[in-house]
Amino acid sequence: MASNRNRRIAKEIADIHADTHSQVTAEPLGGGDDLTHLRGSFKGPPGTPYEDGTYFVDIKIPNEYPFRPPIMKFETKVWHPNVSSQTGAICLDTLSSAWSPVLTIKSALLSLQSLLSTPEPKDPQDAEVANMLLRNPREFERVAREWAVIYAGAPQKQVAEGSGGATTESMRQQEIRSKEEQERDELAKYDGYNKDLIDRFVNMGFDVDRVVAAFKYVGIDPMGGEDYELEEAYMGDITARLLGEA
Repeated sequence: MASNRNRRIAKEIADIHADTHSQVTAEPLGGGDDLTHLRGSFKGPPGTPYEDGTYFVDIKIPNEYPFRPPIMKFETKVWHPNVSSQTGAICLDTLSSAWSPVLTIKSALLSLQSLLSTPEPKDPQDAEVANMLLRNPREFERVAREWAVIYAGAPQKQVAEGSGGATTESMRQQEIRSKEEQERDELAKYDGYNKDLIDRFVNMGFDVDRVVAAFKYVGIDPMGGEDYELEEAYMGDITARLLGEA
């Protein structure tokens, strides 16, 4: 059984070597002879924050392969809602319920490459990243690109030729102003209420606008934007209002 598995893995690695177009790689870890522990890689897909980065993947082949999927996790740190930013663990159907014995190590790596192009924030592996993508897509793209440069060797975006340091500084200032404007816009949504107070309900899954409207409906005093503990009766009234609108 093990010899059949190893023959298949060896053939798959040979097929990957023969395919220079996809730029996918897979080799025994450390250049050894153990075909059950591989290191794969692929290029970040064009048109995404991961473009031109090289992403390495740890691949462990179970005894039941190909009837069970390879166990994969990113070695390269990646900012993506379906990949743990801490451990590299991956949330992808192809590597679990949608696996089929007709699939291969190469097709699994290509599925990971495709995953970078099509993030699914509503089925996240990393809730923090998914929340950023849903609430602030521009910031998500900025951080994803920054990580691609730092961890995956992607090139820095080029500043227009001849613009020099003044343009770089101008871009930095624009980014600072943009962030300040975003922060002001974000705080404006709270309409004078303390952010932490409102966010206690936002963290339950309700939108800021709806929570603020519920506070006003119930007659909660903004108290000059100070944080304070709501009485239990008010908590119940606000929750009832929010659930009633759901």
